[in-house]
Amino acid sequence: MKKLKLGSIISHVFLILLLIVVVCPFAYALMSSFKETREILTATSFFPKKLRFENYKEAWVTANFSKYTINSVWYSVVSVLSALYTSAVGGYVFQRGQFRGKKFIFAVFTSLMFITLGTASMYPQLEILQVLKINNSLWGLIIMHFFAVNVTNLHLVKSYLAALPTELDEAAEIDGCSFIGTFFKIILPLLKPVMATVGIFAFGTAWNDYLWPMIVTLSNENERTLAVGMIALKGDANAAAAWNLILAGAMISAIPMTIVYLFFNKYFIKGVTAGAVKG
Repeated sequence: MKKLKLGSIISHVFLILLLIVVVCPFAYALMSSFKETREILTATSFFPKKLRFENYKEAWVTANFSKYTINSVWYSVVSVLSALYTSAVGGYVFQRGQFRGKKFIFAVFTSLMFITLGTASMYPQLEILQVLKINNSLWGLIIMHFFAVNVTNLHLVKSYLAALPTELDEAAEIDGCSFIGTFFKIILPLLKPVMATVGIFAFGTAWNDYLWPMIVTLSNENERTLAVGMIALKGDANAAAAWNLILAGAMISAIPMTIVYLFFNKYFIKGVTAGAVKG
């Protein structure tokens, strides 16, 4: 009993310390977004002397956030739909499908988790996008997302499906459902928790993506996403080293991701635990 209490105390202390480490930088950025740049650099107080809400208005106008927000929402939503489709179909085929070489093909997919080419793969991908005439558009990134199946999401769906009884498929087959029909009519409605998890992961990745959107929008400013526009605040002639505007832009950029997580938090936790434990 004493060991149990000691373990509980250690766990709670660790979680509190972890909470402080995670929350403090966010709280500092939030408070600093209402300060003047001079006040941020002098760091005389954690809290602002005066709340400067105009920082948010100036950041929104200076970085053209109205246009970039629309681009980010469109890019993120389409990327999420793409990830949901490829993960659900891929997980279903690899878990329920019966075809020659299934284990080998899945092993190849899994091995991709441990192979990181980094920037070495960027040039060939850009060449492919250039041949397709979509190297200056977010459509190029969306197509790359579609064909670059996320192996982690694939594993989540596959593990979740492993917990569902195969009797469901057999009953559907008796009722005349094909393999594809069983997926859409029986399996897909049951994947809601793990699909929420995949959706949040995909949305966060697309929303916070900076490198690729920056590369493909170098010569097409109208296609910039919010993450690219936010970084542009630092290099703007009128806002050089304006950390209050940069932090205000960061807070604006964090709002959609926070809202998505709050709405789907219940399904997110359920999907992660089901995919991790029941596999």
